[in-house]
Amino acid sequence: MGCYDIDAPITALGTNRPCIGAWKDAIVNERLNGVATFVAVVEAGSFALAAQRLAVTRSAVAKTIAKLEQRLKVRLFHRTTRKQSLTEDGSAYYERCARALAELDAAEESFENGRSAPMGKLRITAPVLFGRRCIAPIMLDLSRRYPGLQLEMSFVDRVLDLVQEGFDLAIRIGTLPDSSHLVARRLGAQRMGICAAPEYIKQHGRPRTARELQDHTGIQYVSGGRPVPWRVHSGSGGSVDAQLRSRLGFDDLQAIADAAIAGAGLAWLPCWLSGPEVAAGRLAMIMNSDQVVATEIHAVWPRMHYLPLRVRVAVDALASEVPKLLAQS
Repeated sequence: MGCYDIDAPITALGTNRPCIGAWKDAIVNERLNGVATFVAVVEAGSFALAAQRLAVTRSAVAKTIAKLEQRLKVRLFHRTTRKQSLTEDGSAYYERCARALAELDAAEESFENGRSAPMGKLRITAPVLFGRRCIAPIMLDLSRRYPGLQLEMSFVDRVLDLVQEGFDLAIRIGTLPDSSHLVARRLGAQRMGICAAPEYIKQHGRPRTARELQDHTGIQYVSGGRPVPWRVHSGSGGSVDAQLRSRLGFDDLQAIADAAIAGAGLAWLPCWLSGPEVAAGRLAMIMNSDQVVATEIHAVWPRMHYLPLRVRVAVDALASEVPKLLAQS
């Protein structure tokens, strides 16, 4: 939709008479913009977050909502200094507006699905090492297949807010927290193992059970300032968190592997990373993937009325290729 200055006079070519058709278009556009902004505020949960999603200022969102309320002659939100919530009228209006926008999205999607190839920018974030080793090759292949697709990949181990930071898709490893704003698709399970340098085992012995692990030093993987627990299968068929002494913590898996090779302690590592080191004799497996609980891998994206083709083909490619890479580890 175009951007119109509603207060500016619109004249027909070669005359000074207002162009009635253009005025009608401008009014329709203003109404659609008001509805879309209102739905964005409800679904985002705040004016500020809606403004970020719409790439406008918070003031612009507030003005649009105020104009909408003035036109409808109803109050849509209860506003306080900290948050806003829907009024009864606002809730009823949202249900109808959301359905109307869903119909528009479905109409656009039908055209997009008719295209032979996805186009546009696709921004993806993934954990650093897994992104480099596993995600980047899949996305590079996708870019070769679809020249109209512009890919931007960011590899960071911290969990990013996809909407606030403008990402279309994220790869998440581990348990997903509950979220009403995100959609997830399982890509597979990352097999894990506990390993150590042969020299460490020679000096400290080889633990055989989860209980014996507590007598050893572990190199912790730290995420968000907290150590991630090592989950191992228990003899009763369940799982327990391994308890180890620890003086070293890293938020980088390669640094953990390097420290383990140097004899600093036991390391909890994905098998795709530890496998080559075990094969080369630099590490020895203490507990393999049959004894250590795997970690789930998901593709995650913001909830929306319809999934753009560029996101859909990326998710499909990941769902097809990631399990193959994990099976090789």
